Amino acid sequence: MAGPRVVIIGAGVVGAALADEISARGWTEVTVVDQGPLPATGGSSSHAPGLVFQANSSKTMTELARYTVEKFCSLDVDGQPCFLQVGGLEVATTPERVTELHRRQGWLTSWGVESRIVTADECVDMHPLVNRDRVHAGLHIPTDGLAKAVLAVEAQIRRATGRGVTFLARHEVLDVLQADGEVTGVRTDQGDLQADIVVCCAGIWGPRIARMAGMNLPLTPLAHQLAWTGPVPALAGQTEEAVRPILRHQDADLYYRDRHDTLGIGYYGHRPMPITADDILSVDEADGMPSVLKFTEDDFADAWTETQSLLPATREAKIEEAINGLFSFTTDGLPLLGESPDVKGFWVAEAVWVTHSAGVGRAVAEWLVDGHCSSFDLHECDVNRFEPHQLAPEYVLARDCQNFVEVYDILHPLQPSGDPRPLRTSPFYARQQELGAFFQEANGWERPHWYEANAGLVEGRSIVTPNDWAARYWSPIIGAEAQATRETVAMYDMTALKRLEVSGRGAAGFLERLCTGKVAKSVGSVTYTLLLDHDGGIRSDITVARLAPDLFQVGANGNLDLDWFTRHLPADGTVQVRDITPGTCCIGLWGPLARDVLQPLTDDDFSAAGLKYFRAKRAHIGSVPVTAMRLSYVGELGWELYTTADQGLKLWDTLWRAARPLGGVAAGRGAFNSLRLEKGYRSFGTDMTYEHDPYEAGVGFAVKADKEDFVGKAALERRRADVRRKLTCLTIEDPRAVVMGKEPVYDGQRAVGHVTSAAFGHTIGKGIAYAWLPAELAVAGRVLHIGYFDQRVEAVVAQEPLFDPAMSRLRG
Repeated sequence: MAGPRVVIIGAGVVGAALADEISARGWTEVTVVDQGPLPATGGSSSHAPGLVFQANSSKTMTELARYTVEKFCSLDVDGQPCFLQVGGLEVATTPERVTELHRRQGWLTSWGVESRIVTADECVDMHPLVNRDRVHAGLHIPTDGLAKAVLAVEAQIRRATGRGVTFLARHEVLDVLQADGEVTGVRTDQGDLQADIVVCCAGIWGPRIARMAGMNLPLTPLAHQLAWTGPVPALAGQTEEAVRPILRHQDADLYYRDRHDTLGIGYYGHRPMPITADDILSVDEADGMPSVLKFTEDDFADAWTETQSLLPATREAKIEEAINGLFSFTTDGLPLLGESPDVKGFWVAEAVWVTHSAGVGRAVAEWLVDGHCSSFDLHECDVNRFEPHQLAPEYVLARDCQNFVEVYDILHPLQPSGDPRPLRTSPFYARQQELGAFFQEANGWERPHWYEANAGLVEGRSIVTPNDWAARYWSPIIGAEAQATRETVAMYDMTALKRLEVSGRGAAGFLERLCTGKVAKSVGSVTYTLLLDHDGGIRSDITVARLAPDLFQVGANGNLDLDWFTRHLPADGTVQVRDITPGTCCIGLWGPLARDVLQPLTDDDFSAAGLKYFRAKRAHIGSVPVTAMRLSYVGELGWELYTTADQGLKLWDTLWRAARPLGGVAAGRGAFNSLRLEKGYRSFGTDMTYEHDPYEAGVGFAVKADKEDFVGKAALERRRADVRRKLTCLTIEDPRAVVMGKEPVYDGQRAVGHVTSAAFGHTIGKGIAYAWLPAELAVAGRVLHIGYFDQRVEAVVAQEPLFDPAMSRLRG
């Protein structure tokens, strides 16, 4: 089959990869246009230094890089290889960086990439230019190396052309043509091209092209310094382009690569130098490549001084070439992939570096041809993941520049985000400030992690201080708040969680079609259910409350759920979906004394019979109208209490006055996370993602197999009989050995899985870690080990849930 008519804008390393991958899957009616010449089009691919380091805290990003390495290793142009697999070496010049290298080695092991920590002497053996006196240790990844980006572009163009793909050089895109909310083609300076699908792979020009389709792309081109030495005497006679591993000196924001007898030096330690896509010259206007700006020598001074210290042989050389090259940065450091929410058929594959380019080409090709991506979990990369405030120009510029500054920094998983803050505050914010809340950001919301006002609760309790890394952005108050929740009652701010309203005469049928569970039940029912993709993978776990015959409230995980619902709306207008999060708020009132707090405040019946577990009703708490849902993510009696934003402060004050005499407290996210792991409750995006199915993830109970049909049902039935891995609960006896997530799990010396969520269980007195393991190892009592930095922490497979397996506290 030829497939639909596809126009790809941009013939750099991403556009070429997509053309190759999509044509290999049978879509050959494809045209690739670029304003520049081929294969060196003048964008970032044309000047990219080509270093491919696969280590990344994101499993998806590492897998995209690994595929890129594998593919580029198989490509050549007339015998010239497209990848020089010289390996990668990250060196540590401080004790803190040594510790960080152990963490990074753990990521690589978790994601299945070979690596090892090497001594300082081994670093010098691998890269003799390195000053032994400066280096403490290193991280060696043998499959890393140098991508020859322009050659890779040419090789993939040749493959795609051989299948019938057309490449048009020197075609500047002037507009994206549309009709009735769908793309119809692309207008270039040399005529129009008809298309059913348009994919923007324009890189640093991406925001400008996307704007032609009415799309706001949160991407900033930033200048990054790259310099080349003249001949280095110590390298004299080197005829091969590269023989030493690519080198990263992250303590000084530097990297290095061979080029015969010279060295390339890349530097991130200078001030951010952003530019708008509109200010980048066209190919014809630029003096040379438009993605290359004039070198600012003063910004490079510290880099050159540090280079001469780390690599003393460079003292006998000079800087002879240098540029400020433009690269794409995003607010979270991840690519922008997917279809526009407003214009059907307009897709983007943006903010992709050479490192991940072939992987992204394959991912987007699968997504287009099959309707979903089977090779990679793309939920982190979906362009529709952002909240509206995250598309504001001020926010995008600030966070993109922050990511440039932090690109090589040691970042803690709980490290607070930078400005602009605060952005979104719940109606309770003033009261939380009065209680000394330590805030973390969640979807832009300021959400308490713990409250200093509860410091007195720590007295008399045995709250174990975790290891130094886990103790950052931590307080013993977290443990006290968790224990107090189990003892009395606590108020949790749940406002940051996404809330959607689904209404209309077709709402029930619409939700039935998308959800794995039965949701069209009696008014007042609440259902925990899943959204699946067509391949049976989990897109989200949600709660659906039926508040009226044609009105449902959905507790969602983020903007991708709203996007999924919107894309599946019937064309007849019988269903409406609305994000009600900004106009509402929520308090979780949980604990054994929750009913003692709530019942005296209302004439409505909140007894066990009056509002059963997983039921909802409208009520008044004092003078505040609420929607009360008998749910609890912490495993205790209680309710989620929703009201409008204007009534939120009144609700907080009303509950607070009633809770305080009973020993009630305000509690934060730290306690919440500990309590939910004791109950074995999953967190989408952390414990389970698109790559997992319900039976692997332990949420098969949310699937009603006897339903007539739902999205993903057929694929799920095929997967059910072949469960090879399981999300598994592990407990850790050593109270200080609190792991943080993403660490490898070992069976003997063999890496067999990785940790997802982890915390200390302050009720059970043990560390808790959930991990993906082979099904045959997910047996209670099995002893395994977790790789935590340079340690091996003993962990035991446990039967879940760890707390209240009879559910008596929830149902009381």
